[in-house]
Amino acid sequence: MVNLRISDLDFQYRVNRLQEEMKKENVDLWVGYSSESEASISLYLAGFQPFFDFAGVVVPKEGDPALITGGPESFGMAKEFSRIKKIFIHSLFVETSAPEWVPDTESLNFSTILPQIMESVQPKKIAISQWNTFPYLIFQDLAKSVPNADIVSGDEMLLRVRQIKSEEEIEVIAEAYRITEESVKHVLEIAQTGMSERFLENEGRKVMLDLRAEGTSYPIWVCSGKNTSLSLCKSTDKPIQANELVQITFGARYQGYCGNMCRVFSIGDPGPKAKKMMSVALQSMEDVLETIKPGVLSTDVFKKYYDRLAQYGWEKFTLYGPAHGTGVSEVEDLWLSGNNPFIIQPNMVFNIDIWLTDGQIGMRYEDGIVVTEKGIRELNPYRREIIVL
Repeated sequence: MVNLRISDLDFQYRVNRLQEEMKKENVDLWVGYSSESEASISLYLAGFQPFFDFAGVVVPKEGDPALITGGPESFGMAKEFSRIKKIFIHSLFVETSAPEWVPDTESLNFSTILPQIMESVQPKKIAISQWNTFPYLIFQDLAKSVPNADIVSGDEMLLRVRQIKSEEEIEVIAEAYRITEESVKHVLEIAQTGMSERFLENEGRKVMLDLRAEGTSYPIWVCSGKNTSLSLCKSTDKPIQANELVQITFGARYQGYCGNMCRVFSIGDPGPKAKKMMSVALQSMEDVLETIKPGVLSTDVFKKYYDRLAQYGWEKFTLYGPAHGTGVSEVEDLWLSGNNPFIIQPNMVFNIDIWLTDGQIGMRYEDGIVVTEKGIRELNPYRREIIVL
């Protein structure tokens, strides 16, 4: 049984790379925010996922980073698990229904934390990551502590760091995809009419946990019939019927990193319309797999995908481009879209994400790949085909 663990040196390298990007943009201080559901910042830089309370990571242009969390419970957990060892409790990072703590607890704010992190406590430019979800009260406290600083988004800065994965990251990601693939295999092996969507989801979860997953990459689901037309869904107690489409959307989280795999199947013939849509979706996925290579422009991959759908008049049957980056978050930007040109590089990791719907039925095929020096490494190619059980 594998037991991979990313080294402290790898985490330190990430901080160093972020500081390089900060210097390029004359940023004196970078602040990121994490919650239980959006934990990518603290997972990536500290290997720490908050729950109940929230977390922040503060990186000065020079010197050591700090982890911020809320309350004595999270502080104790962070001391045990965080790769960043300078840790502070901030009163605004506490859970929404906070208790009154019995032991004396030193709770700080940014005006008292920053002098312990930076040589100069008067930064001229601050970058914030998770810009669109950064809490207003925490933002106010930060701005109050540095009233003359220019505050900008730091999301692109962090993306430039984490878009290229280390070899350690890639092997952890590959294990997350392997676990995910095994859970999909199991569900396809046992699926029968009369089983409920929720039963099949739980069977997939059992496999993930047995294979040492920490949990799921996102709230996974199995849906069937008309609910397959929903891009996001949830499992219900509905029994699986013969000849209807069933969508598996699974992802295991391992060592903080996300796996992801989506397959559509039916038990019995789903009919010509469904088979045609499955065929086009699979053709589109193969187009993307053939096109993504190091040195290729992302918009060229999107164009080939879009043109394939347009052959059938289905270019409006999808919601977005055919792939996105992945890592500690199931979606890490790097969307392959018509208006987001970038050069595909070795050690980028993508989810190929093909979603089609005509409003009555829908389907998603999703697999992970690593871009290599010469091409791609496919992480979970199991049964990339029209599946009729």
